[in-house]
This record gives sequence, structure tokens and C-alpha cells, in this order.
Amino acid sequence: MRELVFSPRLHPLQLRAVAQALLSIFQENRHADKVIEFTLRNNPKAGSRDRAFIAETTYEVVRFFRLYTEILGLEPVTEEHFWALCGVHLLLQGTPLPDWREFQDLDQEAILARATLLREERRFRESIPDWLDTLGQQELGERWALTLEWLNRPAQVVLRANRLKTTRVALQTALQQEDITAMPAGDNEALVLERRQNVFKTKAFRDGLFELQDYSSQEVAAFLAPKPGMRVVDACAGGGGKTLHLAALMESRGQLIALDTFAWKLEELRHRARRAGASNIETRVIENRKVIKRLYGTADRLLLDVPCSGLGVLRRNPDSKWKLTPESIDSLRATQAEILQAYSPMLKPGGQLVYATCSILPSENEKQVEAFLASEAGKDYRLLAEKRILPQDNGFDGFYMALLERTAVTTAA
Repeated sequence: MRELVFSPRLHPLQLRAVAQALLSIFQENRHADKVIEFTLRNNPKAGSRDRAFIAETTYEVVRFFRLYTEILGLEPVTEEHFWALCGVHLLLQGTPLPDWREFQDLDQEAILARATLLREERRFRESIPDWLDTLGQQELGERWALTLEWLNRPAQVVLRANRLKTTRVALQTALQQEDITAMPAGDNEALVLERRQNVFKTKAFRDGLFELQDYSSQEVAAFLAPKPGMRVVDACAGGGGKTLHLAALMESRGQLIALDTFAWKLEELRHRARRAGASNIETRVIENRKVIKRLYGTADRLLLDVPCSGLGVLRRNPDSKWKLTPESIDSLRATQAEILQAYSPMLKPGGQLVYATCSILPSENEKQVEAFLASEAGKDYRLLAEKRILPQDNGFDGFYMALLERTAVTTAA
């Protein structure tokens, strides 16, 4: 376990906020990041340390939910159990529990003894469903144990300096003037915050000098290497983090078409693009296959950042492991294969595409690319390079990306 940021003393309102957040995540099946955002917004008088305690305690209980429930022998978990789960977490962190009614039934010695015993088994120690532990072992072999350990470490806050408006050095200076210390990572635009702070309230953010984007995620646009003046398509743009990076690499010159099946995500992208000063982005909603087919044979570069299990980003989305199922991963694999087949013809001959996921499973990554290249639709494409990133490789999120080139035009199906 790790040391968290705690307030000088515990207050019932803090734990009540955490317990209510956990209820929303586990009983109402809401996403943890949105729940925490909502929780903090509804506690506007909380100080920075209180807000850090609420957010980090919620994430840690979510992260180690199986371990904590096993310690208490809870099956099923009901509404009245969330305070007890918080108590277990605090005890394992070495925090004395206040003499509150909600904690009176917790036996500290029994909890510590039970935790020691359970931690001898990986599935409890790393707090993961049996089926997912088995799948990870099958696909990653001896790398799985260390990968899983890293996936349970809290994610760092990483910024990408927006080269359309600033440089990494200038952004670092601007943030320092707002009492935010950030250190460079790698050779490009990444800055890692020394400690977690709310960067969205800064003038630097309002001025569009940076975006929040993990270091590994920043590798994707650079791997595609778009040039100014090109026609580039981001076919699964979502909220547009990678789209904005592509625009910056293109110096906002040329045409950058952002596609997605959700109009509201593209609206968010348009808002972010205005702040970033990215003027070459055109958004199109994928309402039917015609939207895709109209772009066949037109793109110099194509990004396929496909839907995936998200297992590479469990550090920042720990609730995903409780929401995923074997069936949902099967469905995602089918979607990935379909996107590769249907979207790849958007490339011109000589054009290049990047297939990317934030998954660490070869069945969503290398195997998908191999299957595509072996198919009729992939016969005129070739693999130029691959990059596989496990969290222990660089200390950031797990990602996969493959660079393919189209060598000829195939008649579209």
C-alpha cells in the first residue's frame, strides 16, 4: 500500500463523501472519474487536502475492492458496507480510526491478520477478478505479475505542452509562476507534475498552453508522424486528445478530419480545439457507412485509436476491472477487427496508418494486426513498425501501436 495525502484529522463529511462515491460506482455502475468529479463539485467548501483525501481514498478503495471485501467476508456488498471498507483501507494505511459508530465493529488485529494471509495470493493481493487474472497470465505469461503490480500504482499527472502556443520550457516556467512544479519526461512535450494539483484552474490552461495527456498516449500521434499540409483522418477521435496532438504536429496546416460515432464527443473536441488554437480540424459524425466510404483513398495518414478493454490504463481507471467481462472483451475484439477492415481503405497508396489501443493484451493488439494483414482486405498493407508499452517499461500507461503502410488500392467491398 502507499502513503496518501490525508487531512490533519478525519471528519465525518470526508468519509461520508467517499462512501457515497463508492455507492455510486458499485451500486449504480457509474464511472469512477465522473463520480469523483461530481463529488468534489458538490463539496465546494472542502479544502485542497480534504479534496485530495476524498479523491484518493475513493480510488484506492476501488483499486483494492476485492481485497477489502475478502478481508471483511462481504458477499454481497450492500450500501451499509462502504463505511467499513473505508475503515479497512485506513487501518491498512496505518491511520488510527476515530471512535465513530460506523467503525465500532471493525477488529483491527483481525483485519491486519486477515490481510497478511490474503496477500499471499496474487488475485487478492492485486485485487483482481479470477477470470481477468487468468486471462492476463495466458496472454502475458511471466510479464503479467509485474504488470499487474504496476497497474495498481496511482497514475501520475502528465501534461502535453501545446506547441501551437508554447514550448515545454516556457510552459514549465508559466506553471511555476502559479506554484505548480512539473518536470520534463522524454524528449518531446511531456511534463509530469511533482504532486497532484488542480491544473484546470490555472491561467496556463485557460490560455490553451497544455492538455492533460499521459506520456504513453503522447507517443501515438508522434508514431503516426503527420506533416504540415497533409490530409489526416482521426477515425475514432472521441474527446480529441490525440486529435489535438496531431494538429500541433501538423502546425495547424493541412486538413485534419476527426470522426466519431458520438456527436457530443466531437462537440467537446471543438471546444478544446478553440482553446488550443487548432484551426485545421474538421469534425464529422459517423452516422452511417457512407461517411467512411466517402473518404476512401483520400488520407495521407490515418489514426485508428480503437475501442479497447483499457487494461493499460487501470492505474487511472481502476473501476474498469470490475465492469469488464469476458463477453465485453470478446465484443471489443470484434469491433477492433471490423474497424480495421472497414476504415483502412481511407488511406491513399503510400499512406500510413497507426492502429492503437490502451490495452496490454496481445489479442487486442498484435493478433489483431496479424489477422488483418492475413485477410483479403489487408493484402495491400504492410507492417512498418510496432511499439508495445507495459506500465513497468516507462512508468506510465500501457499502450500498443502498429504503423502500417498501404502499398496499393484494393477495390472496396
